[in-house]
Amino acid sequence: MEFITKVGTADALRTDCIAVGVYTDGELTAAAKRIDAASRGAVRAAVKSGDVTGKRGTTLLLRDVAGVAAPRVLLVGLGKAAEFNDRAYAEAVRAAVKGAGSGTRELAIAATDWEVKERDGAWYARTLAIAAREVAFRSDELKSKRDDNQAVPARVALALAEAGAQRAASAGLAEGAAIANGMDLAKRLGNLPGNVCTPRYLGEQAVKLAREFKLGVEVMDERKIEKLGMGSFLSVGRGSDQPPRLIVLKYQGAAKGAAPYVLVGKGITFDSGGISIKPSANMDEMKFDMCGAAAVFGTLRALAELKAKINVIGIVPACENLPSGRANKPGDIVKSMSGQTIEILNTDAEGRLILCDALTYAERFKPAAVVDIATLTGACVVALGNVNSGLFATDDRLADDLARAGKTMLDPAWRLPLDDDYQEQLKSNFADMANIGTPGNAGAVIAACFLSRYAKAYPWAHLDIAGTAWKSGAAKGATGRPVPLLTKFLLERAG
Repeated sequence: MEFITKVGTADALRTDCIAVGVYTDGELTAAAKRIDAASRGAVRAAVKSGDVTGKRGTTLLLRDVAGVAAPRVLLVGLGKAAEFNDRAYAEAVRAAVKGAGSGTRELAIAATDWEVKERDGAWYARTLAIAAREVAFRSDELKSKRDDNQAVPARVALALAEAGAQRAASAGLAEGAAIANGMDLAKRLGNLPGNVCTPRYLGEQAVKLAREFKLGVEVMDERKIEKLGMGSFLSVGRGSDQPPRLIVLKYQGAAKGAAPYVLVGKGITFDSGGISIKPSANMDEMKFDMCGAAAVFGTLRALAELKAKINVIGIVPACENLPSGRANKPGDIVKSMSGQTIEILNTDAEGRLILCDALTYAERFKPAAVVDIATLTGACVVALGNVNSGLFATDDRLADDLARAGKTMLDPAWRLPLDDDYQEQLKSNFADMANIGTPGNAGAVIAACFLSRYAKAYPWAHLDIAGTAWKSGAAKGATGRPVPLLTKFLLERAG
């Protein structure tokens, strides 16, 4: 899907379909009024007849409207004008792309008069590109026959009334398209089954990404990981026949000496829970347990496409967590790269066991800040559902910047506590710490507290995306979050 800008009035734009907005009280946007005037009341007639209710997300396609250059006019319901906000805007864009009709090759959307408070032209354009591409994404890669009912426009134009707005809009569309490309990569990797997307496969995808965007890359095998002393990470993959990989990607967009930002992504390509095995219901969704890793890949892709002036390193510890005679057992004690020992009380709390060694490894890069991203705890889903990612941080500015970026990008995160009092739950009689606290007691917080013990050398934040990385049910699939949040955060840090 290509994104462009087009300057002109809605009635005169030459395109396959022009989309304009209608509110539930019958109020028309400026572009809709223009088309209504040119057609001598066609839009108001549709409202008066009840064919158009203006209800949020609804559409009506009109053909061959007199006085309008485009052969199709799409009326998009925006809901109540007083309640129209960021999310309503994105929903309206998705509705427009879905409702344009199979014959529409180019869709022009007069979206800049769908007024959202405190948003500028770049935001309108960026959000439009991301929302439109969400509709275009296909998950039928492994089907023998592709679905034929997913026709979407090949080109989406942001219709502008004035040429002066074109520069900001074009920049916003380019940024949105790059982020959408990163999200698509993250979604594709997340959706692949565990028998395809193995640790080895993730390593191969890292090399492919590095070649395409001229990134630095290193994919370390089990021998090299062992040489680094990553006993905690290695212990998780012992029960699998698939060898682990430690993947390091490097994007250099700033001066060589500038301190990099490091993203650490959990790469459990399938999580059975190990000896502490999970219930069988919905266990297929544990292929999504590498969505943190996928988000790192997607964010680096977006930054590289945009040539962002910042240095970013992605670290992905990748392995499977399966039961076997070699697997971790409850009560086992392992030694992390930091030298600290861990008593494994639950083998299903494995994400923190691979992340802790990756966080220690990150120290060698003398980072400006480190953010880890992980589908870490069911407790976070209980706390925040599938709306907000859980945000923990040892640095207030880092937390504020991440939260602000998430709000801007409709990819929100909510900060949760990281008080020292919670650390008491990690006490062990036999090791430096246990890998879980009291069952059913602040599980997401305790997991973050565990990780914080390995992130003392730099400003650090942790995103628990267990509730936001994928959807279940009829819409099952990876979401691509938090690629938008991370990309926006890093672009702002790049200045």
